[in-house]
Amino acid sequence: MESTQQTAIPRLSEKEIKAKQRKKKWDKIKTNHALYLMLLPGILYFIVFKYLPMGGLVIAFQDYQPFLGILGSPFVGMKHFVRLFSEDTFWMLLKNTLAIFGLDIVFAFPLPIILALMINEIKNATFKKSIQTIIYLPHFMSWVIVVSIFYVLLTTEGGVINNIIQSFGGQKIAFLTNSHWLRPMYIIQEMWKGSGWGTIVYLAAITNVDEQLYEAAEMDGAGKLRKMWHVTLPCIRPTIVTLFILKIGNVLEMGFEHMFLLMNSMNKEVAQIFDTFVYTAGIKNGQLSYSTAVGMFKGVVGLILVVAANKLAKKVGEEGIY
Repeated sequence: MESTQQTAIPRLSEKEIKAKQRKKKWDKIKTNHALYLMLLPGILYFIVFKYLPMGGLVIAFQDYQPFLGILGSPFVGMKHFVRLFSEDTFWMLLKNTLAIFGLDIVFAFPLPIILALMINEIKNATFKKSIQTIIYLPHFMSWVIVVSIFYVLLTTEGGVINNIIQSFGGQKIAFLTNSHWLRPMYIIQEMWKGSGWGTIVYLAAITNVDEQLYEAAEMDGAGKLRKMWHVTLPCIRPTIVTLFILKIGNVLEMGFEHMFLLMNSMNKEVAQIFDTFVYTAGIKNGQLSYSTAVGMFKGVVGLILVVAANKLAKKVGEEGIY
């Protein structure tokens, strides 16, 4: 009988396995060091301007006094949060913010998708690039310029729109001071400034759609609208869902500068949102702890909504953002 010798395979200890895994990671970093160096500025930005300032959130639980500092200011617990939820101001801020966010989702969010679908159908390359350039331009204007342009167009004292209305026998409309016109004006400005830039993401997603799908749809007799609905939109759906989840996270953060420039004493009742209120309470009135509590509430709500929207997206079969 021949004896068969079994060669024992040496087993690595847990420490040696971890050491090998670390070595693999470092080897990967060395191989792709250029990519990691490109990531460095973004990582430093988030550390310096996003994560380090979070240490200041502790003043939301204090009666913060600048001359006493964080360590010397008295601790008051949830006092400022109780004040926030018990004041009538909170419900006004919530109503105004949610109303504008709802209009933004209904009108401003779908517009870049529609524009991307329309631009994708343009076959002439020169005309296509010209259209893209024209609709991108407003993105590079500051909100001061955008609001100033609309001021010149809509003012009752020589405004172009009011002059046209008056020439047809109508009465001048106080677009800038009438509270009923604030939200439509805000959304129109958001759409004009941001939609062109938003199309970039969707156009990039559309370029990844397999041409064979369009050819198969044509063979089935589908026209342009059918191909958009049954081919393009389903293929870019993951991108739409991802951007929608990120949009949901900003439900209480509509942007300070834009609304602050539109707000005046006549429309303040509908213009005051959480972002402008934080500025008013914190910078103008010196209620630093209270304004920090308001800002913290916004951040927590945004985080909860992003997590919830991401879980919901995964349940319906999408990838989500993490």
